[in-house]
Amino acid sequence: MNASANAPSLLRPFGRSGLQLSALGFGAMHLNDERSSEAEAGALLHAVLDLGVTLIDTARSYGLSEERIGRHLAHRRSEFLLSTKLGYGVEGVPDWTYDCIVQGVERALRVMRTEVIDIAHLHSCPLETLERGEVIRALDDCRRAGKIRVAAYSGENAALDFALAEPLFGAVQASVSVCDQACVPDRLARAAERGVGVIAKRPLAGAIWRHAHRPEDFAEGQYWDRWQAMDLEALRQDLAPDMPPDEMALRFAAWLPGVGCVIAGTRRLENFKRNLAAVAKGPLPQVLQQALLERFAPHAAQWPGLI
Repeated sequence: MNASANAPSLLRPFGRSGLQLSALGFGAMHLNDERSSEAEAGALLHAVLDLGVTLIDTARSYGLSEERIGRHLAHRRSEFLLSTKLGYGVEGVPDWTYDCIVQGVERALRVMRTEVIDIAHLHSCPLETLERGEVIRALDDCRRAGKIRVAAYSGENAALDFALAEPLFGAVQASVSVCDQACVPDRLARAAERGVGVIAKRPLAGAIWRHAHRPEDFAEGQYWDRWQAMDLEALRQDLAPDMPPDEMALRFAAWLPGVGCVIAGTRRLENFKRNLAAVAKGPLPQVLQQALLERFAPHAAQWPGLI
């Protein structure tokens, strides 16, 4: 895999997988519908790779996303790592079964026009399903067959704890932001100790500081409540008044010990370039990073990770 000289800050080893990820990856959820034309989607994907980003993350549930990645980037497959999520939505097969995982991998390979998926996640798989072991065995069989490189889990809380203790998982994906610190520091430390790669999703917490009123979306509404309860805007104004909230949030998550990559998605290239520049600035000043951790700490028991 070739990395551009414009790669965001550095390439990081992804656990013990042997893979390397850029500090910022592209979350392709926003390619999920026809609000972006085919030409726009293709231009955005190519521009992201041209910027040196080496991870594209998608999912079965992201509508047209997987199909568009395959259509526009198959000829550049050697330039990036491909992450997707599965466990459901395979026609004629019950969700969260052995056959659903195996056929879901086959479907993803076909739709994304690739011979291998670098990181394949069980997508918010319920704990009781994980405990039965069938879907984990299916994912590992796909790995042994060379269809995926890293078996992974995407989710939160007790199910994430199970995944971090399961030897067959080489990576996890979880929500990590100033408003969602359920992984910090213990789960990130456990992942690092085991050599498990960590992809941090939702590092911008839905950018809830841009909303004049509480969003109706469940997760964004919760993040809004947390932002207000921690009084984070006042904290930013006090400690870093010249730093935009987006930059503060991205640098907080991207440079936490144990995080391999943060993923952010957008339909607009200028937004992604701004995110890239923020991450490339490196860690936050220590006093600000520590203050953000301390503001969350009193609420940690009541604020679980949000899927």
